[in-house]
Amino acid sequence: MGAFGSIPVDLTGKLDNPGDSLPLSGHVDVSSYEVGEKAYRLPQGVSYDVVFTNAGDGILLTGLVRATAEGECDRCLDPATFDIAGEIEEYYLFAEPDDPEAYEDGFELVGEDLVIDLAGPISDAVVMDTPFVVLCDPDCKGLCPECGANLNHETCDCARKAAEEAAQSDENPFAALKNLKFGE
Repeated sequence: MGAFGSIPVDLTGKLDNPGDSLPLSGHVDVSSYEVGEKAYRLPQGVSYDVVFTNAGDGILLTGLVRATAEGECDRCLDPATFDIAGEIEEYYLFAEPDDPEAYEDGFELVGEDLVIDLAGPISDAVVMDTPFVVLCDPDCKGLCPECGANLNHETCDCARKAAEEAAQSDENPFAALKNLKFGE
């Protein structure tokens, strides 16, 4: 079981005919999740609004998940907050298809008990809507690569010193120009 546990939805007697639909809203009290090696907190958990629809040969699940996540800024390591508004779209077949290889990404089956676990689709939607780069602010200045100062809160002279040293260095391709006299 992942961070989202198990969220079983029993569809017995609720979607008997093609075209029948069942809207469902809820909240998952999950406190955190991971994407790769990064961990994020979900202080208010995750809310979801989904609709199950009998599509004849299976159940179509569509909907949205919403959450506010907290993590660490990828530039300066300060706390960073971002909103999640992920989409859910899954299709569960009632029976195994005649040509399973036609489903390139595989397929899911509705079990005989007509129970669908929402945990996987909700988790997938949250992960897919998590930004690849999380920033505390779009204009985050990050950390100085020399001294490690957080440039959002303080300044340092490392960049200026490095530029002066590069200009004075004999390895600089323009070093030969520093002794050039103009107007003589």
